Amino acid sequence: MKDQGFFGRVYEVVSQIPKGRVVTYGQIAAKIGSPRSSRAVGYALHVNPLPGIIPCHRVVNREGRLAPAFAFGGANIQKQLLEAEGVKVFDRDGCFYVDLGRFGILL
Repeated sequence: MKDQGFFGRVYEVVSQIPKGRVVTYGQIAAKIGSPRSSRAVGYALHVNPLPGIIPCHRVVNREGRLAPAFAFGGANIQKQLLEAEGVKVFDRDGCFYVDLGRFGILL
């Protein structure tokens, strides 16, 4: 595989997440061979150049929490995008979460 750089590898993995499923920032970091770079994965998704094509809304934190400042409109937009794909989102203490045991996948 041609070296695409860190962001390119992140976008490649995220593009493979199926509809109705989520993964964590840490899973993506591990998958691309940089297991301590989950924050950098988050930044790469924050600057996603193709939000309609690279489904960054399918990435959550290790607890299943949605991004409080989702790059493309806030947590409510991420919630709507996930729910449109059949992912159940719940509210706890003012934050949105998904059940990783039910909707998460292993990479």
